[in-house]
Amino acid sequence: MNDTNIIVGNKYKLLQQIGSGSFGSIFEGMNIRTSEKVAIKIEAISDELKLLKHESNIYRILASVEGIPKIKWYGKDETNYYMVIDLFGKSLQDLLYKTKKMSLKLVLQIGINILTILMKIHDIGFIHRDIKPENFLLTLSKPTKVCLIDFGLCKPYLLNKKHIEFTYKNKFVGTLNFASINAHNLYEQSRRDDLESVAYMLIYFYSGKLEWINDEYQDTFELENNYVRSMKKILANDNNIPKVLLEFYKNIAKLEFEERPKYEKYIDSFREELGNLQ
Repeated sequence: MNDTNIIVGNKYKLLQQIGSGSFGSIFEGMNIRTSEKVAIKIEAISDELKLLKHESNIYRILASVEGIPKIKWYGKDETNYYMVIDLFGKSLQDLLYKTKKMSLKLVLQIGINILTILMKIHDIGFIHRDIKPENFLLTLSKPTKVCLIDFGLCKPYLLNKKHIEFTYKNKFVGTLNFASINAHNLYEQSRRDDLESVAYMLIYFYSGKLEWINDEYQDTFELENNYVRSMKKILANDNNIPKVLLEFYKNIAKLEFEERPKYEKYIDSFREELGNLQ
């Protein structure tokens, strides 16, 4: 059967595939009753990971957060699970491919937006654990407003109102190029790790590159992990990074495992720098 003939939830028609990953496929779809465009994420029932149900639950819990897609429907048929959410535009990675690098003004505007979203998610009690440019989509109305997606690796850092413990996990979680040093070291992550990933991302947007990003990796995961980690450790000495971004990175690096990051302070520093750029 052609995928685009499928109707899910009795009202959402699949139009065209717009993405895929280790956790299934994403289609652009349409509500056949209202003609509203939507995004439809599909995971095979045979897939052992079963991340889509987890992700749909996270979307419901975070429904009050501006900058998170709203879930419209979740269900299954004989072969797949389906999740229908709001449709957004291109990712920040797509934007960078187009622009090659971004102005400091745009980077700071995007940074303020991202920190505001993460502050709200963290204050509700969750960490994302896969912060990267592909997971931030541009809203169709305002160019510097973004939306965070892909909560398959998201987890609560509070259990019975108590912070999870700092433990060795013996398992890498995230995306190598933007993961925190602690994630490289296979430790449990917390709020600070999401923000460390934000720091790498904002530096990447401004510079148009990160020295360790290489699409031609041929090494084992262990060698690749060691290389990327070692390159990140010398980032604080890079004189080509604007002071406002470098200070943000250094502040995040000092955070304790259970400490609440000073989101408001970081946002204020970005706003102050924006004022100096006018």
